[in-house]
Amino acid sequence: MRKTGTRLLVLILTLSFVLAGCSGGNDRAGSEEGGMPDAGQKVTINVFAHQASDVDLGTNKFTKKMEEQFNIKFNWTTVPFDGAAEKRQISLASGDYPDLYLLIPWVDRFSQTDLLKFGQQGVIIPLNDLIDEHAPHIKEVLENNEYYKAMNTAPDGNIYGLTGLNECFHCSYPNKMWINTKWLDQLGLEQPKTPEEFKAVLEAFKTQDPNGNGKADEVPLSGSVENFGVHVIPYLMNGFIYNDDRTYLIMKDGQVDTAANKPEWREALGYIKSLYDGGLIDPGAFTQNAGAYKKIGDNADAQLLGAGAGMHPALFMTTGEDAPYSRDYNPLPPLQGPHANYATFNYPIDPGASFVLTNKASKETQIAAIRMLDYFYTQEGAMLSYLGEEGVSWRKPQDGEIALNEKVEPLYKSIPLESGEQPRNDNWGALTQYNHHRDYRDAEVQGTDIFADDGYERRLYEATLLMEGKEPQEIFPHWALWVDPLVADEASMMQTNIKDYVDQNALLFITGAKSLDKDWDDYVKGLEGLNMQRYIEIMQAAYDSSTISK
Repeated sequence: MRKTGTRLLVLILTLSFVLAGCSGGNDRAGSEEGGMPDAGQKVTINVFAHQASDVDLGTNKFTKKMEEQFNIKFNWTTVPFDGAAEKRQISLASGDYPDLYLLIPWVDRFSQTDLLKFGQQGVIIPLNDLIDEHAPHIKEVLENNEYYKAMNTAPDGNIYGLTGLNECFHCSYPNKMWINTKWLDQLGLEQPKTPEEFKAVLEAFKTQDPNGNGKADEVPLSGSVENFGVHVIPYLMNGFIYNDDRTYLIMKDGQVDTAANKPEWREALGYIKSLYDGGLIDPGAFTQNAGAYKKIGDNADAQLLGAGAGMHPALFMTTGEDAPYSRDYNPLPPLQGPHANYATFNYPIDPGASFVLTNKASKETQIAAIRMLDYFYTQEGAMLSYLGEEGVSWRKPQDGEIALNEKVEPLYKSIPLESGEQPRNDNWGALTQYNHHRDYRDAEVQGTDIFADDGYERRLYEATLLMEGKEPQEIFPHWALWVDPLVADEASMMQTNIKDYVDQNALLFITGAKSLDKDWDDYVKGLEGLNMQRYIEIMQAAYDSSTISK
């Protein structure tokens, strides 16, 4: 169960990371902990991997380093991002699959259902013994991170694959609101702190011509239907009841329930409807894609947008030092509503697996592959595998430089490509994000001007500090749960149907197509008719059987 006091976990991870860095792979040559295996004939590993357009894994400098350090010979099958999932599925169906799948999780990954199915068929091999015997850094991270352990441990206790560990702080609180502070200043308005104050600000944006062009063309509030925190409803609803923007499940005293039938949910819909009725929410927020959203934010003739929902402002406008509106939008903390001032939290890692060994791998291949992966969990391995060559693609901090988290010692600064410079092909990039926990990411050197090109990550970090700790004391940890495979299909169908029903009806209530006074009871009955109680029971069982609840 997640509690808001995660700082102890962060401290534990920090210690484990430092210890890992002190015993990096090169210092453990020939040991059981990793590094160079015994000298002799190279171990061939047949690898299916995602390959970005600026990378050639066959000639890559980090590939050469891994081959030398672990006495490996890679035989690559590389696929571009487009169509990657289909190509993986075809390789498995053909029977001519590799020893190792090494994937980028946001491109394609093995789902939990995949892992259980192929694991039970014997196509995928469990990693438990390999980790215990040859991967001390992986083992340490699993033992010290309750979420990561739960995500990677199947109900039968096996670890059939490993997902990446990339604790992006600003991604953890995706549903942010960015308000036009230039307009606030021009109209002499204070930053709103409550839903009603926010409504008053939006009314001023709509009626008082803050862009100064003499036209009533301002868009007080907008968003999009895509991902990355661009939905307008969760931020607005979180002053009334917790909205996770995914499952609509909540927890109290370890018991799973739904938020979508509660009086506070209804009250929140009424508030959002009042904004819509007043012309304060762009109707396109419920229909438009990211491109249309950004056209509003980037409108060249006159600034149009008063407030925008999004994980970061680049989702609705062009950012950077020379962008005309970039400095005008700043984060708005969670609104203090009648019942809460929650922020939506979502652990920034998806379940499934991006590192998977198959039954085609010999014992020697298995050991070489897991030792290599264990190296990625060390400080040295994390930096070289993802960043590239020191002095070329990254450097150590210089005097006076500050880490993203100003309270920690800076560790590294990326060296961007110069204009016209060819790709360096010296790292594996997102294929290797297996121990990028928050302390590691916090230690990156960033510029101090949050509106400059080299300070954008700091801008997002500071915005997210306004959200941190505002989530409920108990959260339904959907990312860390495994549903019983016997009911997985049933649960998946119910989850889809329930989410679609809740989303569609929320829109109908907000736009007035349905009445909150006359149609609410029928809506609740319809939710019950979709087997909501059965769905809650399945999710409760998944939670109770997970290591996260122990």
